[in-house]
Amino acid sequence: MAERSPLEDAWDELVATARRTTDEGLVVGTSGNVSVRVGDTVLVTPSGVPYDRLGPGDAVGVGLDGRQVLGELKPTSELPLHLAIHRGTDATAVVHTHAVHATAVSTLVTELPLIHYMAAALGGPVRVAPYALYGSDELAGLTLRALRDRTGCLLRNHGAVTYGATLDQAYDRTAQLEWMCRVWLAARSVPGLAPSLLSREELDEVSSKLRDYGPGR
Repeated sequence: MAERSPLEDAWDELVATARRTTDEGLVVGTSGNVSVRVGDTVLVTPSGVPYDRLGPGDAVGVGLDGRQVLGELKPTSELPLHLAIHRGTDATAVVHTHAVHATAVSTLVTELPLIHYMAAALGGPVRVAPYALYGSDELAGLTLRALRDRTGCLLRNHGAVTYGATLDQAYDRTAQLEWMCRVWLAARSVPGLAPSLLSREELDEVSSKLRDYGPGR
């Protein structure tokens, strides 16, 4: 059996992650997109292809300059956004979804209120990038600004984007962000009551504690 290349393994992980976004209700149809970087190549989901139809021979890869270097399918329309994050942060993987609660919150506020301490896992209060046309360089620039010192943000009237060192980490951050948005929307919907929020000081305390979180000693 021929030895598999890192690109082949990464593509399989990318497809599995993309399918997970649909299976767990974070995207509908072909909305949303996923990318992962292997060296100087960024693998991305293709434009307009349902994730359950993607196979090993459908890999799409581009260089950091946006030039397609792998595959025949057209890259996702949000390629500028993915490349901006890969070039401007330490991201290895990026997950962008149109999750219901994240999208709803993006229409209401300029920053997700501090409803839960897990905001610290995304680097602090989650900002909302101003609206811009999908797939545009303007949206890519606004998103990168909203991600300053953060690993996730909301996109006004659009959705959410997170990144991480692995596809699993990027996905987990997306799921966590969607959950926090859902909690805030549920709490604020109770008539006559307003949800309590954490202070920045309380969030900073959580950030310090999270540095020691995990299975290591």
